[in-house]
Amino acid sequence: MYTIKMARRILFETNKRLLWKLVWNLGVKGTKSVLAHRRRMRKGQFFPPFLYVSIINSCNLRCQGCWVDVGHKQQTIDLTAMNKLITEAKQAGNTFFGIVGGEPFMHPELFEILEAHPDCYFQIFTNGQFITEEKAKRLFDLGNVTPLISVEGNEIISDERRGRSDVYGKTLAGIENCLNANLMTGVCTSLCKTNIDDLLNEKWVDRLIEMGVLYTWFHIYRPMGPDAMPELCLTPEQQRRAREFVVEMRAKKPIVIVDAYYDGEGQALCPAANGISHHINPWGDIEPCPIVQFSNESIHASEDDNRTLFDKFTQSEYLADFRTLAQETTRGCIVLEQPELLQQVVEKHSAKDATARGTALQELKSMVPRTSQYHPGHEIPERNLYYRIAKKFLFNDFGVYHGHDHTATAAPFFVHDTGNRENPPTSASCCGGGANCEEPDVVLLGGTEQQD
Repeated sequence: MYTIKMARRILFETNKRLLWKLVWNLGVKGTKSVLAHRRRMRKGQFFPPFLYVSIINSCNLRCQGCWVDVGHKQQTIDLTAMNKLITEAKQAGNTFFGIVGGEPFMHPELFEILEAHPDCYFQIFTNGQFITEEKAKRLFDLGNVTPLISVEGNEIISDERRGRSDVYGKTLAGIENCLNANLMTGVCTSLCKTNIDDLLNEKWVDRLIEMGVLYTWFHIYRPMGPDAMPELCLTPEQQRRAREFVVEMRAKKPIVIVDAYYDGEGQALCPAANGISHHINPWGDIEPCPIVQFSNESIHASEDDNRTLFDKFTQSEYLADFRTLAQETTRGCIVLEQPELLQQVVEKHSAKDATARGTALQELKSMVPRTSQYHPGHEIPERNLYYRIAKKFLFNDFGVYHGHDHTATAAPFFVHDTGNRENPPTSASCCGGGANCEEPDVVLLGGTEQQD
């Protein structure tokens, strides 16, 4: 039934020119880029097939827990630099680029960037409020762009989460403009304690389908930045609930649901640990991921470093050590689970603070370990055959965790500890408490537990 309904939506609800762009630029060429990445890995070379580029720091909203310096002087990656970046990435086989901010539609040259590369596919992460009917039409004419518009809750929660008024209504207007223009449109949510009950439910997914939204993505809120607001973090039980919901909806609802944390068997992974994705900030600094705001390389050439983009990625000792640390420590998020170990890597390589505020290291030092997407003993495999097949070949750990024992280092194994990490739980479950354990999600460095 799922196959018939999904096929019907693709055949009758999409523009065929846009569908072809998606299938060719992202599907066929994107697959080739992942396979090229896997071949490079065997030679010890890591160049991500999926680059996420924050092209601007400015934003019209002031979201809770935002780690982007949206209030600082505007910084952009201009058209010339983006053309150079994309051209060099294409030489390595890349065709997909995630465009992030800030708010990308505040970038004065956004459309020129998109127009310059019709052989690529772009996903724009946006709050949707700048997408007018005219801009939606321009995106449709390009055909190689999909907007991914964030909805953070109902009318009240959206205003609370995003620091402005009438956010929900303005965002829905942007979504409607995209759908009316027949764009392939996605809707995403950063799940947190204040919006999980409103949006992680079948009614919301059904509404997205009825609207004409083709895909959705449920992120997990990460407590980072100068005002991290850890009280918004999901509990481990809520994170598993989100995973179960995604797996269930994928098996029954005719809408694509994206995730970046699990393979087809339900095992957790980090997209930076296997090198499938890294991030570039508005100043051009190359970072392991958006929440790791430290860098030793830049996309911009200088007198001291005129290497190609490929060489900067593949020769970076900092990025290599980050990946090694992440692989050896946990299948989850190294930043959340072991911030003190990340601090050691940053200091070892004298990686610069890549923020405008200049407080990233102090923020890292103030963090306490908490669990992330890694819940050993609670794996939830995909039930949809198509997702299982796609992940088997194109999205998994690619073997980077093989041979590593995480029982002494991953947060789920010491979150119940009282300070003695030399005798961690030996059970295959996350805390040694069996399949129904309810482990806390935070532990102080001294061993004292702290629940949100």
